[in-house]
Amino acid sequence: MSNRTLAIIKPDAVKKNIIGQIITKITEAGFKIKAIKMVRLTKDSAGGFYEVHKGRPFYDELVSFMSSGPCVPIALEKENAVADFRKLIGATDPAKAEEGTIRKLFASSLGENAIHGSDSDENAAIEIAHFFSRKELLENYSS
Repeated sequence: MSNRTLAIIKPDAVKKNIIGQIITKITEAGFKIKAIKMVRLTKDSAGGFYEVHKGRPFYDELVSFMSSGPCVPIALEKENAVADFRKLIGATDPAKAEEGTIRKLFASSLGENAIHGSDSDENAAIEIAHFFSRKELLENYSS
C-alpha cells in the first residue's frame, strides 16, 4: 500500500537553481509526484505551517527564511513514504547527513538545509492539505 509525504524544496535550493537535481533524486528513489507547484509563502502562511515549532528559539528565523523567496511544495507517494523520504533527505544538519542524501549533496547549513520532509503520516496529511486541494491531488495526478 502506498502512502504520502510532503517535500518542500526550500528557498535556498530554489535560489541555487537546483530544483531539477533534487526532483531527479526524489523520483530515482521511487517516489511518484502527486502534485507540485512553486509558491511564495507569506510570513503568516509560513508561521501557520511551522506552528508546531512556535516558541522554539529557531521559529522566527525559520518563518523569515521560508518566506524569503519561492519554494516548491511536492506531494509524494510511495510505500513507506515518510520514513523512506526522511532517509533520502538525511539529517537536518548537512554536516551530519549521510553521503548521497539530498541535504549532504545540496544543503549549505543547518538553517539553509535545502528541503523539508514530513516527520509522520499524520503530519504529512496536514502538511499536504496546507498546500494542495483535494482536487489538485486527485484530478491532476491520479494513479
